[in-house]
Amino acid sequence: MRRQQRNPSRLVATFVLVLMLMLLVSGCFSSSGNGKNNAIPGNTVNLIYYTIGDPDADLQMVNDKINEVLAKKIGVTITYIKVGWQEYEDRLNTLVSAGTPFDIAFAPEYTTYAQRGAWLKLNDYLSNVGKDMYDAIDPKFWQGVRMDDGSIYGVPTNKELAVRDQWMYPDELVKKYKIDISKYTTLASLEPLFQMIKEKEPDYQPMELDKDSQNFFALDGFEYVSEKTLPLMVRVLDPSSPVVNIFETKEARQVLDILRRYYVKGYINEDAGMRESQGLKRGVKVFWKAAGGGPLSENSWSKDRGYKLVAYPVTPALITTESMRGGVMAVSVDTKHPIESVKFLNLLNTDPEVRNLFNFGIEGVHYTLDRNGQVVPKAPEDSDGKPIPGAQPSYGGVQYTQGNWFILKTMGGEYPDPPDKWNQFRASNREAVNSSTLGFTPDLSRVPIQVQNIQMVWEKYFPSLMTGSVNVDAVLPKFNQELQQAGINEVRMEVQKQLDAWRAAHS
Repeated sequence: MRRQQRNPSRLVATFVLVLMLMLLVSGCFSSSGNGKNNAIPGNTVNLIYYTIGDPDADLQMVNDKINEVLAKKIGVTITYIKVGWQEYEDRLNTLVSAGTPFDIAFAPEYTTYAQRGAWLKLNDYLSNVGKDMYDAIDPKFWQGVRMDDGSIYGVPTNKELAVRDQWMYPDELVKKYKIDISKYTTLASLEPLFQMIKEKEPDYQPMELDKDSQNFFALDGFEYVSEKTLPLMVRVLDPSSPVVNIFETKEARQVLDILRRYYVKGYINEDAGMRESQGLKRGVKVFWKAAGGGPLSENSWSKDRGYKLVAYPVTPALITTESMRGGVMAVSVDTKHPIESVKFLNLLNTDPEVRNLFNFGIEGVHYTLDRNGQVVPKAPEDSDGKPIPGAQPSYGGVQYTQGNWFILKTMGGEYPDPPDKWNQFRASNREAVNSSTLGFTPDLSRVPIQVQNIQMVWEKYFPSLMTGSVNVDAVLPKFNQELQQAGINEVRMEVQKQLDAWRAAHS
């Protein structure tokens, strides 16, 4: 009599069934920055997402809520990792260089990383799983992130097209001294204001700068051809402007001399050359500060600072490659979940529930809605449920880094947005004018060593020069000499050749 053979496939099926039952009972899925998310049932794909911003006390709570929503809508969860403002770019460089697994990241220096091959080419996805966001985002943004070979490697934030430099001031002092802020649009024009503030308002820092400084050269119509660590610029309104090392121009020398004078007179904070870039610190008394923004930016800046600010744009409403690429989210070229990553970005840019959750947190916990349906942030509370004076919010998204603005709720509270805020943005976008080099992306692959050496020189001199912290006569010649030794002329000639070809093709 033959012994009955065991059926291997039946044994495997039984084992799989038992395993699935065990997983369903115990809850097996966890995905967060610290691995403590609540269990989420179902067959979900987890994506690792990095972005900039100081980690929040309630980041885990918001991550859990986000995952609950995402799992239901697209079968995806995320590990939501925020890295501080000072550390983010170094961390991203380390992730990419070391090949550390991740799926999605906020992409400063979008161009450089795209040329390094760090980001997934999205063209094929934008006609199917990403079509909704492709249709929702202004076509000029897609033009702005498209590389010269026609490839798109990131999803731009749908926001203001022209990020104008704006100078902000405390409303209280503007009214007190009857200052017409529209009259102050050059660096030199600010001097009498700073002198007055230093004498009459000693509690206020007249001018606040940090080591990242400000693109004061934009006041003279200059735009970087690539990242600012490569100090090559062109005049954006001149279609035949040559590529120049900005620090060899008379315009730059004038800017540096003024900044030095302001620093010596005590108008600029003493630690400017060493101070890391940061958001507006709540309650700090500062008379003048610059930032890039669009219509109504002073409302959000007032909320951040904790007192009312007024602002005036000092650069034209120009659509530049730099402004198009200032808020890009990208997918890692090494992701194992490209379709799910694009699905996530598509939802973030088209679904108001998801987008508002990322930006404001959880309704009833981090904010309430007023009778106009506007967001009113809730202050952190003590154990008795009373607001803690001066406490930082327990959660807050960084708006320009996380997708489509036009599906966000508007803000109420102390400095409310007008109900037609997004219509005002759309009107402003219609009036913006294209830069003469919009869409130009230099290919620096032939001069990688020179670019790296130039960046090292830039890091050595730029922060101190651009904050007035050092003697210009002594330091500027050294800066330019070392830029020459690093190969800036070779890079400039290569970029000029490419720009000439691009202009010929686009004329």
